[in-house]
Amino acid sequence: MASGGKRRRIGVAVIVSAVVIVVGGAIAAFSWSTRVPEVLVPRAGGDAIERPLTPAQQLVADAGDPLACAVSFIGDGAPQEPMLQRQDALYVALPIPAQDGRVFAGWYSTAADAAGGTVAARINGADPVVCVDQQIELFAAWTTPEANAAADVQVPILMYHQFTSNPEGETGWLRGNYAYIGDFEAQMNHIATTGFYLPTWDELSAFIDGRLSLPARSVIITDDDADQSWFDLAVPVIDAHRLLSTSFMITADRQDPAPSMYVLRRSHTHDMHQAGDNGKGRMVNWTADEIAADLNASADVLGAREVIAYPFGHFDDTSKQGVAQAGFEMARTIEPGYVEIGTDKLALPVVRIDYGMGLDSLIKRIG
Repeated sequence: MASGGKRRRIGVAVIVSAVVIVVGGAIAAFSWSTRVPEVLVPRAGGDAIERPLTPAQQLVADAGDPLACAVSFIGDGAPQEPMLQRQDALYVALPIPAQDGRVFAGWYSTAADAAGGTVAARINGADPVVCVDQQIELFAAWTTPEANAAADVQVPILMYHQFTSNPEGETGWLRGNYAYIGDFEAQMNHIATTGFYLPTWDELSAFIDGRLSLPARSVIITDDDADQSWFDLAVPVIDAHRLLSTSFMITADRQDPAPSMYVLRRSHTHDMHQAGDNGKGRMVNWTADEIAADLNASADVLGAREVIAYPFGHFDDTSKQGVAQAGFEMARTIEPGYVEIGTDKLALPVVRIDYGMGLDSLIKRIG
């Protein structure tokens, strides 16, 4: 009996030891898998020492995407944490820092460009993400409120509608809406090759607030209605010149995906591009709640709420209330003019482009 009891005790001990080894191995494996990744750094003796990943390297490692890019921000007032972007797209939602008594002047590709305010090197959401080893640094620039006000920058928002390949234009009552595509190509080439800056809508909002300075030669390109001629004729020109533009879509009529990474889809309402009871647009016939409901439906389709274009340019205080109630910050009219510091964000003016307005007409309006 003693011999059998001993064998049983030995067997139990072996099993317990095996369990401890297995559990211990599992714990060790778990601990290894949850360690912060490290990189090997060579040293003078030829050996290598391990160093924890930088926040930017960790962000890329966590993304597990060969097109991921970690953007680090450098300079006074810059965010401490890097931001993840994709190399097959334009920059999205770059931060706009705020400091008392200072005005942010943008992100730049080098410290020297930031110090000199080199417009060609200023980076924003109109630029494709380009990284080296899945990382890039952007450098902050600042100016003063006094210098920003003295610059007296006026930003034109260009408004196009339909397009035609006929140099003689189209017939009918909408003839003026059709831009000749040859004129459009010349205008876009001028913008692309003469040093214009293309602000994003969040930059325009910050500019209006006086929180962000914009270059003197800034312009925003927009199209109303997302007509098929926009897709067929204008978008290839936008693509060829790599110009950020905005297409205001009536989402009850069409919900096409963005035809280019350079085209932002924004709201021309869901179903308010129709006449109301008094012959004017629904935007000035409906209640604020009805307007907000329509705009919410449009925003759900487009995935964006920052800006709308009023159908027919019709708007009033109730319209503005409905726009704000739906969570939109800005609205574009058809009233002529330029956006300045302090402009009403719910009544943004435009530079309308009609048939027969060639390159010279554009230059007279935007420089």
